[in-house]
Amino acid sequence: MTVPVQLKRLRREFGPTVALDGLDLDIAPGELVALLGPSGCGKTTALRIIAGFESADSGELLMDGQDITSVPAHRRDIGMVFQSYSLFPNMTAAENVAYGLRVRGVSSGERASRAAELLDLVGLPGRGGHYPHQLSGGQQQRVALARALAIRPRVLLLDEPLSALDAKVRLTLREEIRRIQLELGITTVFVTHDQEEALSMADRVAVMKDGRLEQCAAPAELYDRPATPFVAEFVGTMNRVPGVVRDGGVVELFGRRLPVHGESAFGAGTEVDVLLRPEGMAVGDEGEPATVRVATFLGATTRLHVTTDAGVPLKADLPSWEAAELTPGARCTITPHDNPVLVAERTVHKE
Repeated sequence: MTVPVQLKRLRREFGPTVALDGLDLDIAPGELVALLGPSGCGKTTALRIIAGFESADSGELLMDGQDITSVPAHRRDIGMVFQSYSLFPNMTAAENVAYGLRVRGVSSGERASRAAELLDLVGLPGRGGHYPHQLSGGQQQRVALARALAIRPRVLLLDEPLSALDAKVRLTLREEIRRIQLELGITTVFVTHDQEEALSMADRVAVMKDGRLEQCAAPAELYDRPATPFVAEFVGTMNRVPGVVRDGGVVELFGRRLPVHGESAFGAGTEVDVLLRPEGMAVGDEGEPATVRVATFLGATTRLHVTTDAGVPLKADLPSWEAAELTPGARCTITPHDNPVLVAERTVHKE
């Protein structure tokens, strides 16, 4: 049975440090929500409060409409996968998977059947008799996932479960976790500092900063329509281009006027930074004269690092076949596409 999870005005302090500052978040049944943010933003504290390992100073935690704020961890019916695997070294993979069932008094036959079923689900058929030291890091994390699922939890929590793995294994395992989550339809909260993981796996991504929720949205919306400058620059790469706010909800930069996304807090005549994605920049025959400083080949695309003649550093992504002659030192022109843009307080621009 999938259930909704609601975090209401959660606050948690550690001495003078405010880890959560009135966090509100609703998670729908069967949804995978990633908590994303820099170190110290409160995402792990939020996960530990859901698990019952930490207590909130104030606020409420609801599961399936019931207040579980004061319910101890072992009675919350939650499965958790840790970054460090945390497998019992003296138990086989099957015994590790079945451990929670043994604690609950499930018969040995049913434990063995359930363990075999879950090891098959996570792609480890026939590995039940192996001990943790006989398994790779990716295989150990699959066992940890199977163990968390063995008790048929109503909610699954993942605490940066892929960060200790190498890049290729991490890619494969995140696809497997998403497949299993969708197959089981289990409500899942996934903590990560890796934006690529969050965007590729989650139904929605909750970006946190200083214990608060900056924005929670589907990955495409988060990337294309960030609600704040912090989200815009934390998720993906962003250029900051000097501009001036004009009347009529537009901003002027490079002699052009572009519509401002949402409501601007800046009055006409205010000098601001215009936030533009690298793929939102066009390199062609018209625009600001610039010089290519670095050309980074990324496969299908190439990222150009250029500096305009006015001294503004910019990044622009374009198909690699179009960038073949744009080597360091080459001259070009660059201009933004005609899309709505986000504006932020002006900062000092550096290469």
